[in-house]
Amino acid sequence: MPLFITLIVVTFVLYIFFKVQILRSKDTLYMHFTNAKARMALGGFLSIFGMNQYYYYQTQLALFICIAFLVLGIAQIVYGYKLFKHYRGEMIRLSD
Repeated sequence: MPLFITLIVVTFVLYIFFKVQILRSKDTLYMHFTNAKARMALGGFLSIFGMNQYYYYQTQLALFICIAFLVLGIAQIVYGYKLFKHYRGEMIRLSD
């Protein structure tokens, strides 16, 4: 399905983009903030990749792999969002 492929490419490019932004930054707070966004992009990539594999193969093995990728991806998204909220608050607090 072209939608899955497009989303996989977009999330992977976002992950690479945020990781490069981390290397270019000197501020550790901004590095942690950007790493949280990269973690969310990685979680989206894992989740969408797992769904795509099940959509393509539709076997019981693909279902187990899809579930594993979904669990790992959702865990990355949730943890990344918690870090994102925390470091966003820290950046706002320091800018005032």
